[in-house]
Amino acid sequence: MDPYSAEGELINIHNHFHQGQYQEVVDYDVSTLSSENELPARVLQLRARIALGQAEDALADVTGEKEPELQVIAALAEQALGNNDKAVEIVEKLAESAADNTTVQVVGGTVLQAAGKSEEALALLSQHQGSLDAVALIVQIHLQQNRNDLAVKEVTAARRWAQDSLLVNLAESWVGLRLGGEKYQQAFYVFEELAQAPATSSVRSLVSQAVAELHLGRTEEAQAALDQALKKEPKFAEAIANLLVLNVIAGKDGAEQKTALEAADAQHPLLVDLAEKSDLFDKAAAKYSAKASA
Repeated sequence: MDPYSAEGELINIHNHFHQGQYQEVVDYDVSTLSSENELPARVLQLRARIALGQAEDALADVTGEKEPELQVIAALAEQALGNNDKAVEIVEKLAESAADNTTVQVVGGTVLQAAGKSEEALALLSQHQGSLDAVALIVQIHLQQNRNDLAVKEVTAARRWAQDSLLVNLAESWVGLRLGGEKYQQAFYVFEELAQAPATSSVRSLVSQAVAELHLGRTEEAQAALDQALKKEPKFAEAIANLLVLNVIAGKDGAEQKTALEAADAQHPLLVDLAEKSDLFDKAAAKYSAKASA
């Protein structure tokens, strides 16, 4: 039996993880799990700890371990600590010796994608055998590559064999936000249900709801969802970034949110993108000024 299926032992801890409820994953009681599911549960808890900013502790826990599942967690922790080259080196070695391991595929693919090695990530992930975690990451990579067609293809195929899965619903919603139109509303229903139910709510689902609200032109509702997220976690970078975007759309000053985002995550993609565009504008303006002076 698939341990992540509706009847499997790991369905709840797995759903907690993908709902962004990382503390619930860490606190999950694994004492009653069968021996075969102890390692997959440990992997989820280690990944959750890294997501919560505890990469140093997680790395200490797996240092010296021989299982590929734990070695690839070490790579994820190293990357979170800023040691990108070392993380990639670990994953590339595991891709040679344990490419058929699902955890190596998913976590290794995560590390490679974060390092800008999309094709290597996809090559590793493409070896999966019915892993929805791998499918979800493949969809995210295709969306980042602006290959909506491939993302749709991946989700459609997964829907045939995993109809009621949380991950399929999430992946379909990510794609929906990219495709637009009536898909915005469909995505909103998924995110809103997760965000507003006490058992599934997290800062991440609230931000997802807010993004869907923004696409639907409902700025007040988006503001309310982001306020909820920031009440739960005041320094959550994604919530601050989307609040900055919301303020710009609403014609408000976003200086306060920009400062807060710089404090929360100085290398956030939104800040990097703004800096690049500002630099391009300055270069273009300098060329125009030079011509005008001449």
